[in-house]
Amino acid sequence: MKRFFQSVERDQSFKKMTIKPPNDAAAGAAAAAPEPPVDGDDAWREPSKFMSWNANSLLLRLKKNREELMGLVQRLDPDIIAIQEVRIPAAGRKGEPKNQGDIKDDTNVAREDKQIVTRAFSALPLSNYRVWWSLSENKYGGTALLVKKRFNPVSITFSLDAGTNKHETDGRVVLAEFQSFSLLNTYVPNNGWKDDEQGFQRRQKWDQRMLDFVSRSSKKPLIWCGDLNVSHEEIDVSHPQFFQNARLPGYMPPNSEDLGQPGFTAAERQRFSKLLKLGDLVDSYRWLHKEQEFDCGFTWSGHPVGKYHGKRMRIDYFLLSRQLLPHLTSSDIHGHGIEMEGVTDTCRILWERSLSYYNGAFTSLLFSRQA
Repeated sequence: MKRFFQSVERDQSFKKMTIKPPNDAAAGAAAAAPEPPVDGDDAWREPSKFMSWNANSLLLRLKKNREELMGLVQRLDPDIIAIQEVRIPAAGRKGEPKNQGDIKDDTNVAREDKQIVTRAFSALPLSNYRVWWSLSENKYGGTALLVKKRFNPVSITFSLDAGTNKHETDGRVVLAEFQSFSLLNTYVPNNGWKDDEQGFQRRQKWDQRMLDFVSRSSKKPLIWCGDLNVSHEEIDVSHPQFFQNARLPGYMPPNSEDLGQPGFTAAERQRFSKLLKLGDLVDSYRWLHKEQEFDCGFTWSGHPVGKYHGKRMRIDYFLLSRQLLPHLTSSDIHGHGIEMEGVTDTCRILWERSLSYYNGAFTSLLFSRQA
């Protein structure tokens, strides 16, 4: 979904935390023993600071806004960075199977692009992280997960399906298991405007797979983040009636619950409610922010010219297993629409230099230290 957003710095003070591991933590520790501590007992703690970002072309950000991006990561200093829509093609020649865990480098242009990414990830602060890619076969979609080197995931997989390490089509999933929780980074398919294989049907199949995923028994709590491409409640959009009645000119969906802006149809919102209930998941942002915040409470903003001017949606989330709520300290959105005036923060440059303001906002999650 097109985004027209600037990033805005939030006055945030982060602390470290320790989440109490479940009873079977010893078995997990045996499967992936942690590295020796490099920074006192902090090195033994679980990640507590999380950042999610729909980059809408990570490569373009690194080409045009590398210093601004590095500065933002340096300031927020997250333990984990979940990225969606990296828009970097997977390795492999045309017509051959692709390696979705590596970047394409079989042409001069691809090699130059890969060098740009490699150099950026070899410099501070990104050199503090290990990165796992799940890339699409072309310059579309794709996700990445960056984890500080002091933390050791028990496992990293790339599918919603159990018992496989195959990547999702378009690289839409990175699933990381830690000693005391699992983290799911997803780029959810857009619902589209029509009842076809690339629209309603594709999204319905995805939502059913997500229901299957959260219904599978797991002893570890879940953090699910990313671009979930849905605005759950009316409070999550700026103009509910506008979005409810939006439709593609000349097309009327067969079912009335599919009418509306992709991400705000009744069908999508009902399925999302079912997901939250079945998985006992809580929207961390809405848990802490009960009232609508028009200036900084949305993560998608319509084109600054035309009927979508001033129209906004919140489609990016950090969802938590309910048992993690006692540890939740903050859940924030770092950005707002370009039509707003008076933004003086230097993070604004990250968006102003990008063509068409085709971007989304950063979201962050923080857990508190546990005694």
